[in-house]
Amino acid sequence: MDRWLIVGLGNPGSEYAGNRHNAGFMTLDELAARAGGRFKAHKSRAEVLETRAAVLAKPLTFMNLSGGPVKALSDFYKIGPDRLIVVHDELDVPYGALRAKLGGGDNGHNGLKSITKSLGTRDYLRVRFGIGRPPGRMDPAAFVLRDFATAERKDLPFLVDRAADVVESLIHHGLEATQNEYHRADLKISGPPR
Repeated sequence: MDRWLIVGLGNPGSEYAGNRHNAGFMTLDELAARAGGRFKAHKSRAEVLETRAAVLAKPLTFMNLSGGPVKALSDFYKIGPDRLIVVHDELDVPYGALRAKLGGGDNGHNGLKSITKSLGTRDYLRVRFGIGRPPGRMDPAAFVLRDFATAERKDLPFLVDRAADVVESLIHHGLEATQNEYHRADLKISGPPR
């Protein structure tokens, strides 16, 4: 069976661990826990866990240089973009929602921009982990590097779990079935009391 390459985007280092930008890392950690394995350093500048069905990877470069490790992993494991799934945070999807898609633009996401440039194609699967827009006039670059808010954190384990479900669904059932299953199942998050 041809393996998949599943990449979670984030920034390395404990100071970034709880950031919105690290939703991809969080999802890959959940997938690793399900597989019963641990990530190990790989010469591609990523942490890697090999399973029978997939190679799970967390690039150890910073977000805007993610393309280098992804290209190196793709070459090393001989896995083309048609079997690549990238899990990333997404400002244009509300918190509590997950979206699966194939290709498209990068919406200003530097990790996706770097991967698309390194691979020479934007035709790879993405799992977009909704983080919503920043409040007021906050700079989106500052917002993504903030930890999830207290109210968001209570739902975060459930969302990360469901993002891992979306990845597994893409592998086993394909894009259309996954979209049908998960795009209508947004988490209902209670807003602040009025």
